[in-house]
Amino acid sequence: MTSDATPPPASATPPPVVKFDRVSKTYDGGYTAIRDVTFEVDDVPGHMEIVGILGPSGCGKSTVLRLIAGLTPQHPATSGTVEVMGKPVAMPGADRGFVFQDYTSFDNRTVQDNIAFGLECRGMGSAERTALAREWIAKVGLDVDRDAEKYPHELSGGMRQRVALARTLILKPRVILMDEPFGALDPGTRYAMQDLLVSLAREVQATVFLVTHSIEEAVYVGDRLFIFSNAPGTILRQMSTPPPDRPARVMQREASFLDIVFEVRDIVDGIEESAGAAT
Repeated sequence: MTSDATPPPASATPPPVVKFDRVSKTYDGGYTAIRDVTFEVDDVPGHMEIVGILGPSGCGKSTVLRLIAGLTPQHPATSGTVEVMGKPVAMPGADRGFVFQDYTSFDNRTVQDNIAFGLECRGMGSAERTALAREWIAKVGLDVDRDAEKYPHELSGGMRQRVALARTLILKPRVILMDEPFGALDPGTRYAMQDLLVSLAREVQATVFLVTHSIEEAVYVGDRLFIFSNAPGTILRQMSTPPPDRPARVMQREASFLDIVFEVRDIVDGIEESAGAAT
C-alpha cells in the first residue's frame, strides 16, 4: 500500500545569532574604526557561546558591540550588513542587552527597582516584577534581605555590576553585549564575576560578546576569540578556547591555560609592535 502524503519538510537551519558581512564604519570626520569585518555566530539549540574580543586600543572593538546593539553614532554601518537572528539591525531592541564598564544604575532607585526597571517598561505588574527581581538579586550573589532596598551609592563596584548584570539578564535577551564590564574591579571580585557570567549566560542561553583588555579573562570566559588588528580594525585571527569547567581563580593558574594566554599575548603584542614600527 502506498501513500500520497507529502513528507514534512526538513527543519530549516536557523539563521546566525549575529552575522557581519564586510562591515565597515567611517565617521563624519573621516576616521575609519573598522573595515571589512566578517563573521557569523551560529544559533545552535541548547548551546550558548561567549565570544571574547581582543585587540589594541582604538581598534573598533566597542564599535562592533554598538553596531550589534543599534546604538548611534556607530550605527548604522557605512558599508556591509549587520544582522541579528537573520534580520538587519535597524535600532536597539529587547533581544539585545548591554552591560557597560561604567556603573549605570539609576541613583534614585533601589537595587530591587533597578533590576525590575526593564520589566516595568514592558508593563509587567508590580507583584510579578518584584518577585522576579528578588529572584535575580539572589542569582547574582546579592543578599535579598540585606541588599534589595539599598541604593546604588551604598554598593561597592562589584555589587553595582551584579545589579547591572541582573537588570540585563532578567529580560532574557538573546544577545548580551559587554564592554569592559569588569575592568574596574579588584582581582578577587573579577574572578567571581567571570564565574557568574559563565553560569548565568548558560542558564538564559544567551550569546555573549565580551570586549576586554584582559587576555586571561577573554581566554577563560570565551568559547571563541576574535583578535582585531590596529585601526581600522578587522579580525586577524579567530581561536577556539577550552570551556571554563573550573573556577576562574583555579583554571587561570594552570599551566595549560597559561600556555594559551601566552600564545594570544604573542599575537596581540605582535600587532601592537607592527603598529609602532609603522609610525
